Amino acid sequence: MSKKRKADAKVIFALALVHFTGDFYASFIHPLLPVFVEKLSLTLTQVGLIAGLSRFFAFIVQPSAGYIADHYRTRLFLLGGPFLAVLFIPLVGLAPSFVVLLLFISLGSIGSALFHPTSAGMVSTYAGSHLGFSMSIFNLGGTFAFGVGPLFVTYFVHTFGLEASPWTMTIGLFLLILLYKIVPFPTGEGLGGLGFLGSIREALGGVWKAIALIWLVMVLRSFVSQSFLTFLPVYYAREGYSLVSIGTIIALFTVAGALSGLIAGHLSDRLGYKPIFFVSYGLATPSFLLLLFLPGQWVYLNALLAGFFILATLPLGVSMAQELAPRGRSMVSSLMMGLAFGTGGMITPLTGMAADFFSIKPVLTALAVVPILTTGLIALLPERRL
Repeated sequence: MSKKRKADAKVIFALALVHFTGDFYASFIHPLLPVFVEKLSLTLTQVGLIAGLSRFFAFIVQPSAGYIADHYRTRLFLLGGPFLAVLFIPLVGLAPSFVVLLLFISLGSIGSALFHPTSAGMVSTYAGSHLGFSMSIFNLGGTFAFGVGPLFVTYFVHTFGLEASPWTMTIGLFLLILLYKIVPFPTGEGLGGLGFLGSIREALGGVWKAIALIWLVMVLRSFVSQSFLTFLPVYYAREGYSLVSIGTIIALFTVAGALSGLIAGHLSDRLGYKPIFFVSYGLATPSFLLLLFLPGQWVYLNALLAGFFILATLPLGVSMAQELAPRGRSMVSSLMMGLAFGTGGMITPLTGMAADFFSIKPVLTALAVVPILTTGLIALLPERRL
């Protein structure tokens, strides 16, 4: 057995901090939607446009950024992306109209999307023999940001008012100065002279079918998790739960995913990826069903379990793709994070359409079965060479 190579803990931490910084500001948007509605008298269609555009930019920007990052040795996306999020998203408090609000959110969302492929692609360079765990540390930065960001911004706006939101830039600017000093330049993958099609052939080669299969598994995960995160608040509000209780349920769901990602990453370095996929997808289905059918105080425990299992494999999908296509690490990272997440998010409205016909609970019940059905696709995934 080959000797275990140590990870560069300083760089992995720096990349996780990049992830945290960008996603911390991206997490401000959805909790502030009710405030935007009140201030600018927005319609639900306009609210939907805000949510849709943020997902669209994650869908369309990340693959392009990943392609460029594999060709050029630059920190432009790595640090410039979070800078756009830090700069523009706090300006939403000063937006005088819906058009200006949409502009600020769009520019901030583009920034949030830009850094993901480069930073995720760099993890494998510094992970040593611990790619699964290192990727889970990187993923923890983003998940933790989406856990604490909404709590921070809602408390800040409640205390100081929406017009004070630009002051939140100071946190991000401080972090970016720190990151400028500690984040190394990406290495690049030597694809600069190959052109688009040549780069695809060189990076993916004979593994494109496996990459496509992993991507499909990740899209299904994203579709189910985002559908539940989108419609559970509506469902529980109709069931009589308070806004605080609903916020707690969603927070438990998200934070549990951050913890499970760490555990899954650690175990995958020892057991391989497929056993973790089988367990997490197999147990996600009963956890979702318990969440829907076991009432009262049990919802908090079941929300934790559902988030724990359905979100556990996010870092593993990225790690698998990077190991299969090491010369296109940023590109395949963007496929597993941005494109898969964006695709899952953009088909989430189908859940809403179905819920209009059949009501929310039967539709979510049907979606709860999707993870365990996905294990058939997981069985076709390639084995990891330990």
